[in-house]
Amino acid sequence: MRRTRRSSSRLRILPVLGLLGALLLPLGFTFAPRATAAPAADPVRVMPLGDSITGSPGCWRAVLWNRLLNSGYKDIDFVGTLPPQGCGQAHDGDNEGHGGELVTNVADRNLLPGRLAATRPDIVVMHFGTNDVWSGIAPDRILAAYTKLVTQMRASNPAMRILVAQLIPMNPGSCAACAQRVIDFNARIPDWARATGTERSPITVVDQWTGFSTATDTYDGVHPNSSGDNKIAARWFPALAAVLDAGVPENPGGPGDPGDPTACTARFRAVSTWQGGYQGEVTVTNTSTSAASGWTATVVPASGTRISQVWNGTLTTAADSTATVTNAAWNGALSPGASATFGFVATTPATAGAPAATVTCTAKGSAA
Repeated sequence: MRRTRRSSSRLRILPVLGLLGALLLPLGFTFAPRATAAPAADPVRVMPLGDSITGSPGCWRAVLWNRLLNSGYKDIDFVGTLPPQGCGQAHDGDNEGHGGELVTNVADRNLLPGRLAATRPDIVVMHFGTNDVWSGIAPDRILAAYTKLVTQMRASNPAMRILVAQLIPMNPGSCAACAQRVIDFNARIPDWARATGTERSPITVVDQWTGFSTATDTYDGVHPNSSGDNKIAARWFPALAAVLDAGVPENPGGPGDPGDPTACTARFRAVSTWQGGYQGEVTVTNTSTSAASGWTATVVPASGTRISQVWNGTLTTAADSTATVTNAAWNGALSPGASATFGFVATTPATAGAPAATVTCTAKGSAA
């Protein structure tokens, strides 16, 4: 991936070869056609993914781009469906940093697959979740969104390399609790990455929090200024350089390694309702072309609703009422296209409307 040096000795012998050819051709000698150079490999495609800290204008991307080039990394291409947004220095400004976006909304609305299809990244560099933390969304739900996005990345490219940031500090005047929320969320990321990373598609955690000051490195307690841009780029650089030095495998478009996440969908329906509660059902379907050995579904019920009982699965409930259900011993294995269903009972406020819940899932690949 680093620049290569061209030998000047090859250039010096060309005139000699030309003279030799002129002398031998009248005697009937011919030279075999000279082999042409192999076509250059496609550049490694890097997607900066996140919200306004990444995209508007996200000038740490410009700093990072130029540091990579100045260090000899020439065959790279920053990609995204959004165009450059200034920054006052030449750089490849394509990005996927959408101002105001919540990672939970991107996951719930399945916005990422289309963006991946349009740009086909090999590496994703992700600083995402600031707006979710600001909005008071629980870490469990944000991490469930992370997991869904990672699953979608691997559906696009089974060998996707993923760099995930521990978020920069946040201290806006309108949110006194935000500073501690960032700390609490960042503390969860390393364990999530260890559980979610695979040998074929590893996840690298990059600490963007340590040493970053909202007083000196942001202009509003949230968004980086020039000093902050330099610090963010400095933290991304060694992690991204290490991935580039290791080499990014070509995407064969085939199934993942055993144990890699497998694509799945989850569908919710209300079976019956009564005053103060309802019975719900979630169907998990393996939508990939390979078998799954297990699955996990995340159920985010409507505000004030709490899931109290589950069958055909094992329930874990977070403080914000987000429910995580893993398969039972007998219904985890799903062949391509197969489904498993679990049921639950939920309690609701007296003023609740029709039952509603947001459901997502992940599935683990099966050994051959």
